[in-house]
Amino acid sequence: MTQPSPAQKPVPKSLYGGTSSRRVTVRDIAAAKERGEKWPMLTAYDAMTASVFDEAGIPVLLVGDSMGNCHLGYESTVPVTMDEITFLSAAVVRGTKRSLVVADLPFGSYQEGPVQALRNATRLVKEAGVGAVKLEGGERSADQVELLVSSGIPVMAHVGLTPQSVHAFGGYPVQGRGEEAAQQLLRDAKSVQDAGAFAVVLEAVPAELAAEVTRSLHIPTVGIGAGLECDAQVLVWTDMAGMNAGRVPKFVKKYLEMRELLGGAAKAFAEEVVGGTFPTPEHTFR
Repeated sequence: MTQPSPAQKPVPKSLYGGTSSRRVTVRDIAAAKERGEKWPMLTAYDAMTASVFDEAGIPVLLVGDSMGNCHLGYESTVPVTMDEITFLSAAVVRGTKRSLVVADLPFGSYQEGPVQALRNATRLVKEAGVGAVKLEGGERSADQVELLVSSGIPVMAHVGLTPQSVHAFGGYPVQGRGEEAAQQLLRDAKSVQDAGAFAVVLEAVPAELAAEVTRSLHIPTVGIGAGLECDAQVLVWTDMAGMNAGRVPKFVKKYLEMRELLGGAAKAFAEEVVGGTFPTPEHTFR
């Protein structure tokens, strides 16, 4: 008996928590939009963390250039390189079975134009095995999106606050405030949709504007600091789990105080070593 081709396999009934034995695809993302299903996305930068999120049913994992801030010790996303993104994306792919893995194109890897974008996106697909790439920018990046999609590489776009433009913005301000800025954001979102993007991230956008964008598009919007009406929501996992020290953005909700828990475990281990109570006979070979 012949097996059905991937195109013939039924899409899962839900993205979050689904039990399909195959990976989530952009076709599944489109189907979720059609049936009005909201879905979660988290970042991941290593195989072990990715496997936890994959087992938890998270349908889309982003290997974000946010790794610069929360994984590699940089002050921003700007220094992240293609080598770093490729290496860590491959680890996330190896650690997952079902999640659609999306990798960021880092700063300087696509700004020269569509040909540069295709070269670097192809590397992420071939070397790391990702299912899609993400790049920042609306109208200014539409040509890159169009060439990647026409070449067979799914693209998630990113408009609003685009962290790679931190130096141009002079920080991380909310985007789309005021009529002119709101209209530009709408144009940006429609531009990447028309270019073939399968989804678009809206970052640090007023909730009413994000809702209007979501209603205006046939592709899903992924909110981060953009209110409840987006089709999906994404958080950086170290923010979500309370791993980062100091202040976090307003839109972050901590679901765990992992930094405190991990620090407590390290201190407990150290105290047992110093006090001579670890290892016990239970943890010793005979």
